[in-house]
Amino acid sequence: MYVPRIVDEELDDLLPHLAAINLDGAKGVGKTATATRRAKSVLELDNAVDRQLISADPDLLARSARPMLIDEWQRFPPSWDLVRRAVDNDASGGQFLLTGSAPPSDAVVHSGAGRIVRVRMWPLSFAERRPSDSAVSLKDLLSPRQVTISGSTETVLGDYIEEVLVSGFPGIRRLAGRANRAALDGYLHAIIEHDFPEQGHVVRRPESLRAWMTAYAAATSTTASWESIRDAATPGATHKPTRQTSINYRDVLSRLRMLHDVEAWLPQDNSLGKLAKAPKHHLVDPALCARLLGVTAESLLTPGGSAGVRLGHLFESFVTQSLEVYAQANEARLFHFRGRTAEVDLIVEQGDGSFIGIEVKVSPDITDHDVRHLKWLRSAVGSRMRDAIVVTTGPHAYRRQDGIAVIPLALLAP
Repeated sequence: MYVPRIVDEELDDLLPHLAAINLDGAKGVGKTATATRRAKSVLELDNAVDRQLISADPDLLARSARPMLIDEWQRFPPSWDLVRRAVDNDASGGQFLLTGSAPPSDAVVHSGAGRIVRVRMWPLSFAERRPSDSAVSLKDLLSPRQVTISGSTETVLGDYIEEVLVSGFPGIRRLAGRANRAALDGYLHAIIEHDFPEQGHVVRRPESLRAWMTAYAAATSTTASWESIRDAATPGATHKPTRQTSINYRDVLSRLRMLHDVEAWLPQDNSLGKLAKAPKHHLVDPALCARLLGVTAESLLTPGGSAGVRLGHLFESFVTQSLEVYAQANEARLFHFRGRTAEVDLIVEQGDGSFIGIEVKVSPDITDHDVRHLKWLRSAVGSRMRDAIVVTTGPHAYRRQDGIAVIPLALLAP
């Protein structure tokens, strides 16, 4: 059964006007299912017969019903150029949808600039997994007027942990228990054993790549340096992976849309002095992060030790992944902010430079201490900051006396 996606509305807006759209994202996010619903003809290039067909008869594109879905286009990279040339001949809207992942590294493919428009697709956000009738809209929060904040949810911490662990990949999240965990392990195994070689990078020691990915997962929601991630992947080892090897890991995983680094926010007027520029690290789905780290619901709820910090980082990663979906729906971009005297977990910025600041807290109880950086930023930039919110696991959405909005993740929507 198809789960409606927030990107559906974006595609409905764009497809009548754009000749070709590349629905881009990590494997398993649901690109094919979403595109198929709009296609009147389909070419499946992971099928050898269809590859032979298009190779022998490139004019097939011109004769096929539109919109035409070219699925797994990277299996036959010349298909990209065939679409580009078709758009050069006829740029009217609603002709082609392309889905797939990164092409092989040795494939020579035109950028498609001006002809093929990329639309990013993410794993399911919280609002797509569990829609709420009393949700607070990010669109309203980004508006010039201050909106009333209200609403309640029965979603509790255990529900959020369950969603973190079960994944936002539609085909994996429908599985339960051991089958779900096996599917996540299989996904990671395929990345290491299949997708890396397909990208032209032979992994001689798969355990080294997995160790690097695990170290990256441990750095979730932090701005840890790439050198510290490399060192954490090989604790106590005399011979560590070379810098180039680590760069190769990062580059290939980025091409596969596995890494999701949130860039540092730099205000358009550069009014806040010297700011940190390091990105904040996330994997595309926090369930992969949890699986690499071997955490369970029970371990995340265990009092004391590092469990609370890890839970906080995973929850922030889940909020970040959901907000990427919501921000994209509003033609906004997601950043993080780190200055000399204040840090704000997330910034959602519109094209005109206006933005909202967001802190993420696992605790449902929000204190003055929790909002001090939001208040500092608001005083520093004035009206450009449209709103300030704290995303929590609590039961109620409300606005504090100081104007800071407190919103459970379950009540936040595009």
